[in-house]
Amino acid sequence: MAKEQHTIFGINGCAAVLESRKYKITDILIQSGSPAERDGKITHALGYHGGHIKFLSASQFKSQFGKWRTQGIIVRFMGKIEADLPSFINKSGNIGLLVLDRVEDPQNLGQIIRTAECAGIDGIILPKHDSCGITDTVIQVSQGAFTQVSIYQVNNLHQTVTNLKDEEFWVIAMENSLDAKHWHKVDYTGKVAIIAGSEGHGIKKLVLEKCDFLVTIPMQGKTNSLNVSAAVSAVLFERLRQLSA
Repeated sequence: MAKEQHTIFGINGCAAVLESRKYKITDILIQSGSPAERDGKITHALGYHGGHIKFLSASQFKSQFGKWRTQGIIVRFMGKIEADLPSFINKSGNIGLLVLDRVEDPQNLGQIIRTAECAGIDGIILPKHDSCGITDTVIQVSQGAFTQVSIYQVNNLHQTVTNLKDEEFWVIAMENSLDAKHWHKVDYTGKVAIIAGSEGHGIKKLVLEKCDFLVTIPMQGKTNSLNVSAAVSAVLFERLRQLSA
């Protein structure tokens, strides 16, 4: 599997990458006297990566990275973030997968990854096509959450959903429809795959036809829909509430 190079900045995201030890660190650039140099999480994480650290003066650092809000640290690393989807046939209990169909905005994808990790989702499934993929913007917005939640990449979303149903997952689509139930009136316990589509395109018809339930979040205001990351947040935290009840 080919390795990919990424850049991340800021204390939380950089600490997550350095602590994960999943990736090959190629450069750690720190601004002398910056918040990053004084931060305990960074100091602790640097112990594993001494050979890659370079301190720059404030003027040097800002001349190179002044356009970003770095808190004084940049980390470059190598590694493939997405993995192949494993089989869940022999697993039981509460397993939650989030399936994203045609989410092409990296800001939204980054926010969704962060939300999914916070909500205890076990994995995120992305199509190889019709998705922005894991770009540097995505990993930056995720604030390091991509290191903690499995991200799977698949060739055919329709076939993947079919396979998940064969593995005894209930498939739940987030879709505004007359047939949809309110988001909090569906049982999210057990093995569930929750599907969300982009605001522009929604979920493909072939994929929708495979779903067991449709859920919607009714709107009170004049705007007729939530941003996809906000809608995903509502559904995932409802699942977490049910698991904690």
